[in-house]
Amino acid sequence: MSLHVIVGAGPVGTATAQLLAERGERVRVVTRRGTGPEHPAVERTAADAADADRLAALTEGAAALYNCANPAYHRWPVDWPPLAAALLTAAERTGAVLATVGNLYGYGPVDGPMTEDTPLAAAGTKGRVRNRMWTDALAAHQAGRARVTEVRGSDYVGVGGTSLAMMVLPRVLAGQRVFLPVDWDAPHTWTYIPDVARTLVAAATDERAWGRPWHVPSAPAVPMRELAARAAALVGAPAPKLTRMLYPVLWLGGLANPMARELRETAYQFDRPFVMDATAATATLGIEPTPLDRVVKETVAGLRG
Repeated sequence: MSLHVIVGAGPVGTATAQLLAERGERVRVVTRRGTGPEHPAVERTAADAADADRLAALTEGAAALYNCANPAYHRWPVDWPPLAAALLTAAERTGAVLATVGNLYGYGPVDGPMTEDTPLAAAGTKGRVRNRMWTDALAAHQAGRARVTEVRGSDYVGVGGTSLAMMVLPRVLAGQRVFLPVDWDAPHTWTYIPDVARTLVAAATDERAWGRPWHVPSAPAVPMRELAARAAALVGAPAPKLTRMLYPVLWLGGLANPMARELRETAYQFDRPFVMDATAATATLGIEPTPLDRVVKETVAGLRG
C-alpha cells in the first residue's frame, strides 16, 4: 500500500482519489479548504499547494504527486507559475513521480489529429502557460532531478465537468435552444473524466510513461450535434435545437464577462475539426477508452441526478 498525494479535488482529482482508494492505496488530497471525496482511505488536508515547503512535507514518502489543480480560468498566468513550481520542487525533494493533468491548449490551432508529437506551437496566453509548465518539468526530468509525466485530454464529459459539452447538455435535456459560437457538425474528441483518472494513475505508476506526455484514450470523435442528439434520445427530449452564434457576439460578450473573454483564445477548437489521437497510451499503458454510448448514458444519469 503506497501513499499517493493529489493536489486538487475537482472532477479529475476526485475521480483519481476514488480510483486509488478503491485499489487499496493510501490517498492524501490537498486543497485550500481541505475538501475531497469521503472514503476511509482518503485523508483530506487543508494547505496552500503553492507553498513548496508545506507541499514537500505532505508528499514525503509518497509514490506519486498528482497535479489535478485547476486555478480560475482568467487567473492562469498569475496562479499557475508559483503552483507548478511548488509541485515540481516537492517532486524533486521527495522523489515522488509528478503526474500532471494537462490539456491540448499547448498545440494551438492544428490541421489533422493531434498526437503527443504535435509541436507545442500555441501563441495564446493559456497555451504558453501550459507549455512552460511542461518544459520546466521535462527539463528537471532530463537533468535527473525529478521523474515526471503528463496526461492530456480533450474537452471533458462526465459528472462535474465544466466543458462546452457540459454547458450544452443540460439545456438540451430541458428542450432549450442553445446559442454558441460552435460548428455543431465538426468532429470533436470528448474525453471522459474517469478515463483521465485511469490514464493518470497508469502513467504515474509505470516507469515506461515517465519523461513524456500521453493523450487520454477517448472515444472516436463525434460532432457536438451527435453527442447532444444521443443524450436527448436517452431521455425522450426533443431533437437538439443548436444555433451557431457569430464570433463577434462572443467577442463583445467578453467585454463584460471574464469567462467569455477567456474563451476567445480557444474559440478555434470549436470552429473546425478538433481530434485527438491517443493510440500511444492504449498501446503502451493498456488503457482503452470508455465507449461513447456508456459515456453519454452515465453523463446523462449524473446530470439528472
